[in-house]
Amino acid sequence: MRPIDDPAAWTAKDFAGRDIWLYRLLGDEIDEVLAAVAAVERAGLSLMDVARENFPLPRFGETLHTIRDEVMLGRGFAVLRGMPVEGRKRLQVATAFWGMGAWLGRQISQNRRGHLLGHVKDTGGDYSVGRGYNTSAALAFHSDRCDMLSLCCLQPARSGGAHRIASSVTIYNTLLARRPDLVRELTWPFYRSRRGEIPDGETTPWFRLPVFSVADGYFAARPPGSVVMKAQGMPGVPELTPLQREALDAFAALARENALDIDLEPGDVSYLQNFVTLHARTSYEDHPEPERKRHLLRLWLDTGGVRPLADDIRREVTGVAVPPEMLQTPLDAA
Repeated sequence: MRPIDDPAAWTAKDFAGRDIWLYRLLGDEIDEVLAAVAAVERAGLSLMDVARENFPLPRFGETLHTIRDEVMLGRGFAVLRGMPVEGRKRLQVATAFWGMGAWLGRQISQNRRGHLLGHVKDTGGDYSVGRGYNTSAALAFHSDRCDMLSLCCLQPARSGGAHRIASSVTIYNTLLARRPDLVRELTWPFYRSRRGEIPDGETTPWFRLPVFSVADGYFAARPPGSVVMKAQGMPGVPELTPLQREALDAFAALARENALDIDLEPGDVSYLQNFVTLHARTSYEDHPEPERKRHLLRLWLDTGGVRPLADDIRREVTGVAVPPEMLQTPLDAA
């Protein structure tokens, strides 16, 4: 085992006093996005009909391609600031967000209800048995089932709810220097809960996947998050060994140690690559007014194999499989 040489290896200290990961939208770029939204409205297109071909961004599209390369093959994350959201209809904001995403990849289903446009908002979900995006709970470091995750901030929380990210490459390299035995342990498959989202053809409520893997020289991490612990006690799942628990604890501790906290503002659009960048969230408190609840739009994007992956990883990052007729783009959290 050798250290990973990858531009996505960083710590929060590397960005002290520098926001090189932040791109502020220029006036003419905003104008291009708004013009593309207006063209979609004139054509009477539904959100699912919006594609790169009918969402023209002659100049800003080149910037988005640069950002895609930085996210998928470089630093592993970026934030766009300044997309106009206040005072605009939800459909207009969603169209802008969706259209920009179409320049980066293909939108894929995020849950068993077929949501292509997701909503990160507290609707009273139960994190003990399901996913946490519909709660206000703190979320452990994890990655989603897609190549690229994109979030658009509509409304921040009253307090808390920081968007936290960390480099899994840095975690690997640091752990390799300190405890190579734990790195070796994390290259073996771990049992993980499917959280009730069992694909067609599968019969178990769990699946197995390593934390660390390498394919064609490209590193990838699928962090344990909460899904490993939620699998404990399921039929057919063995109890974690003491060494496995130590490895998971060390992984989580290094993620927290090297994390960068980003306070997303209304109109911020974040992009991160799920194989080298982990994300988490601090718990939060909402405003009492329903219209001021913390609310992020979310896209899961398939970037078409820009970064090689091991076969078992690729099978697990193609979204949540549902019949085509179930695909939908709701404009609010259900």
